[in-house]
Amino acid sequence: MKIALVYDRVTKLGGAERVLTALHQLWPTAPLFTSVYNPRSAPWARDFTVYTSFLQKIPFVRSHHEWFAWLMPLAFESFDFDGYDVVVTVTSAEAKGIITKPETLHLCYLLTPTRYLWSHTHFYQTGHYATNKNFLTRRLTPLFFSSLRRWDQVAATRPDQIVAISSTVARRCWKYYRRTVAAVINPPVNLDLARADTTADLPDNYYLLVSRLVPYKRVDLAIQACSQLGTTLVIVGDGPYKQELKKIAGDNVKFVGRVSQGKLVRYYQKAQALIFPAEEDFGIVCLEAQAAGIPVVAYARGGAAETIIPGKTGVLFKQQTKEALIRSLNTLQSLAFTKEAAIKNADKYAVEIFKSKFKHFVEDSWQQYQK
Repeated sequence: MKIALVYDRVTKLGGAERVLTALHQLWPTAPLFTSVYNPRSAPWARDFTVYTSFLQKIPFVRSHHEWFAWLMPLAFESFDFDGYDVVVTVTSAEAKGIITKPETLHLCYLLTPTRYLWSHTHFYQTGHYATNKNFLTRRLTPLFFSSLRRWDQVAATRPDQIVAISSTVARRCWKYYRRTVAAVINPPVNLDLARADTTADLPDNYYLLVSRLVPYKRVDLAIQACSQLGTTLVIVGDGPYKQELKKIAGDNVKFVGRVSQGKLVRYYQKAQALIFPAEEDFGIVCLEAQAAGIPVVAYARGGAAETIIPGKTGVLFKQQTKEALIRSLNTLQSLAFTKEAAIKNADKYAVEIFKSKFKHFVEDSWQQYQK
């Protein structure tokens, strides 16, 4: 098989980027097509042969791709995949909209239906993002989203098969696209958490939150709950919502920004628990925490509810409120968790397991497609 990989944009490091790294290990000669590439913020992609769209030449696009959302459909439709047997799109946005010829198999690894158009559209139209726009932009945004939704639904018909990262995403795929996924294959999780930075100077008796600082992650709930309980909260991560969160945070909240992998491991290992208040597509950090041997207190919707064993590796709260989170943190103190149980649960999501499942799926799909 001659394989090509496609991803929405190569501008950061996160869970999707780990998927691409694992796929690169399976097919090291497969090129990576993307709308925009920023080598400085995505050093992981330097091992790939990267092909970008015409958007790459536009000023500011590498740091503000959201300004050019209206051009993203055209960017992906402009790619030529003649000569490739299989194209694998890894996407939470526009990459699934590529156009391939009948002899080319298009497999989509769906991270989620386009978040700002569907499941989290209210955060973008009425929440923090909307309040930071001028009056004219707020008036035009609903019309803009409506047009993109129509294209997004058409784009979702183009893959020959769709694989979801979780059962949560599989349900969203049916709800918004009316497509049944061919399989659910959970993304790979970094379980090599032995190499910690033992020189890291950490606080005592703290809860940990690891996240991009954007509104839908609901970091505000963790801040409010820990402030009311008088416990220390360490927040690892950065994002556009950071200054807003700092306004509601007291002295008990420590913003440490982005940290090295070794220091992150140390934060995991020494924490009382990880707090995960968001409804996420999968929630890799929940499994990283369990791999480090600590429990997780998470909102009982989304991917976290699929990977946490209540009462054994964590506690789930059903209402996305400060009060529900506080009750769960108090419950956590009365339960007996073992490091071994958490690690055993995380082991099911190892990189090698992902690679084996995905490789067999692609090869079997290609064989069936040729018949």
